[in-house]
Parts: sequence; C-alpha cells; structure tokens
Amino acid sequence: MRRIDCSRDDAAQAIAQLRAELGPKGNVVSPEGRERTIQAFGEPLSAAQVVERICDDVAARGVAAVLDYTKRLDRRELAIPDLKVDPAELAEAHRQADPSYLLTIQRVRDNILAYQRAILHQEVALEPRPGVGLGLLYRPLQRAGVCVPGGAAAYPSSLLMTVVPAQAAGVAEIAVITPPTPQGGYNPDLLAALHELGVTEVYRMGGAQGVAALAHGIPELGLRAVDKIVGPGNLFVALAKRYVYGLVDIDSIAGPSEVVVIADHTADPAHVAADLICQAEHSPGSAILLTWSDVLRDRVEEEIDRLIAGLDRGELARASLEQFGALVLTRGEDEAVALSNLFAPEHLHVATAEPRRLLGRLTAAGAIFLGHYSPVAAGDYAAGPSHVLPTGGTARWASGLSANDFLKRTSVIELTPSGLHSLAPDIRLLADKEGLSAHRLSVDIRVDTQTGDRDHD
Repeated sequence: MRRIDCSRDDAAQAIAQLRAELGPKGNVVSPEGRERTIQAFGEPLSAAQVVERICDDVAARGVAAVLDYTKRLDRRELAIPDLKVDPAELAEAHRQADPSYLLTIQRVRDNILAYQRAILHQEVALEPRPGVGLGLLYRPLQRAGVCVPGGAAAYPSSLLMTVVPAQAAGVAEIAVITPPTPQGGYNPDLLAALHELGVTEVYRMGGAQGVAALAHGIPELGLRAVDKIVGPGNLFVALAKRYVYGLVDIDSIAGPSEVVVIADHTADPAHVAADLICQAEHSPGSAILLTWSDVLRDRVEEEIDRLIAGLDRGELARASLEQFGALVLTRGEDEAVALSNLFAPEHLHVATAEPRRLLGRLTAAGAIFLGHYSPVAAGDYAAGPSHVLPTGGTARWASGLSANDFLKRTSVIELTPSGLHSLAPDIRLLADKEGLSAHRLSVDIRVDTQTGDRDHD
C-alpha cells in the first residue's frame, strides 16, 4: 500500500492523485472486463462506447440484442425462454434451501423493513394563512427494476438491500435482473431468497444489456419498462444506468466499493486491517486509513500482510490495496476529519476513543460506522440501512438508497375564494413582470368576479 505522510511537501499532490483515481471518472475496469470488450467488439472501446452501443442496440432489436450480448459478454448461449426464471424454479430452490439460511434472510429482511418503514417520509398538510391549504403527498412508484450482481460472487445481501426498501415504500411490481452465471441467475441461494422475499419476476440478464432491457422493456419476455432502476454493478452497469437516465430514474452511478477508516491509538490494528481488506476484496475496491498515530499505521500494515495470507480472495484484496489503498499519517484529528470530508467515502468507519464526538464535523459519507464494534460488514449485511451507497466522492451531494427513493412527491394546493384573494396581488405583480398576461387573467377572472372589483390594482 502507498504511504502518505501529511507533514511532507508532496502530500497534497499524493492526496489529489488518490482522489482522482477514486473519482467517478476513474474508469476502473478489471483486466478480464477489458479483454472481453476486445473479444466482443473487435477493438478496445472505452466503457462508455461499449455501453452506448449495447443500449442503443437493445432499444432497436430487443430480445435478439439481449441474447447476442449474453453470448458475447456473459459467454452463455441462451434461448428466449431461458432468460426468464420460472416461479416454479424459485419455489423449488426455496424448498431445497438450508433452513438456517432462510431464517437469516427473514431476520435481515425484518431488520431492513423496521428501519426503512421508520424513516419513510410523512405526508404534510398545513394552512399558512386563512383559506390557503397546502399539502405534500407521497406515492410509491408502480414498477421498479433491481440489478443484482452475479459475476465474481453471489450477492443475496444486495437483493435484500434493494428489494426490501422498495417493498417498504409500497412498490407494486419489482423486476429483478441478474447475470446468467452460477453466482447469479443460476445460484440456488439467490433464487431461494427471491422466493422468500415474494419476488416472482426475475430475468437472467446482466450488464448494460440488462439495464437497457429494464429501461425499454422486452415484450417477448413480458418485461414491461420500469420506472426506476436501482442496484450495484460494475462500471458497465453504472454507465448504462447513466445512459438511460431520463427515460427512467436511477438510484446512483456507483463505482468500486470504498472505505475510509479514521482511527486513533485506541483502535485494534487487526480490526482496522480487516476493515480495510473487506472492501478491497471486492476487487476493485479502495481502502484508506487516516490516523495520527504512526505506531498504529505501521502495525496495521503488518496485520494486513498477516490477515491476507489466510483469505480465499486475499491476493485480489492485496492487488486492490496496492492500486487503490493508502495509509495516511495526518497531523492530528482535525486533519483526518478534513481529509475524510474531502474523500467523501462510501463507507466511513470512525474507530476512535470517542467516535460520536466527531460525528457533527463529518459532513460527507454514504454511511458512518461509529466505534470499535461497528464494522462496515454489519451495514453490508444485516443492520437495516441499505448498503447501496454513493461512491467516488459523490457523497458530497448524494445519499444512500432508502425506501424514500421509491416514493414520488406531489404537492397539493387548495384555495378558498378569500385565500385566492389574499394571494392575488403577488400573483398579478409577478405575472406582469414576466409578461404572462394569461397567468394574470386566470386570477383576475376569479377574483374580480368574486368581488365585483374591475380595478386590477
């Protein structure tokens, strides 16, 4: 891992370089992804060019394009019936699933539901002046599309963290896509979890072609276009979501997983090392330690080497840490907080003696984990908030997925004759300033008729 000492003259440049690499334009694609692009298209296209071609092709050719890219990119030759998972297959996977696994799915679902229902927006009604009634209504989206990754690993946790918030909001129809892989659409644990959650519309398709299918619909499959697409994925999925935005809504344009750990001398080096490794093992994934303890920094580095040696994905994590990780020695707590806000990380773990004391100054993070016994994995899997979070520094202005993202806001205005009369002078003046005489007329014709006054103020 790179080591950055904030007391050195070159620290600012090193920090700037690290931020650029982790930003939303980092274009992080695995070597395998680059190789597949060349094989599929015959030339080394950029990720954005690949996504544009795929999405436009799916819009034009529908299911034929989906099958084509499934063969070329996922290396699976499927027929049209193979793309949609039969509900009976979901039920059979559920019947054969380990009961303890299903109980875990149930408990985590309940945790998520409890949190997401508690934070749901509340409708508002007020009367700021006599005769002026105002309100705000919330209505769930009719139809949502969920992307569940299935490349390097199976992710029932991502299924839970996307589907359950939508259910908490009251979304009537949920369509799930997942790649046609042993970790995705052919993974029995994932299929069992889908059945447990009551999801019956599931498609074996991933990547940009899956996103485009959700956005445009595929009549041959009975797949109707959705209102919003959510869920994590690789760079191609993220760019595809950006490409179809406007036709549908999306949750975010997520990049590689990332964590920043702010730690002082009270932190256990092994705990901190594990927290850094657990995001790096997504590969790619970034992990940054901010500490003002040089002893802790050195010991964390030692623990990383020790712990990685015993992990199945240890070498993948090591490669990520070498490319996207950093051990940063700050000149104190204040500088660590400032750098954390600058990085605006997806996950922020505060492993200090008094973590809550820093909370008010931490202004940019997708999720904050306080204390030595609040590892990021608790949020990834079971606590309740969704683990679909802003990455690449976008936590400066973006938020993590929640049930509220599946609600539409509608304002309500109800005026009595006297209420309209009280607002009329301001409406008239602004309409005159803007030269919109019909706007003024729509008020005059009511107020003047009501009062019998033809003097237009």
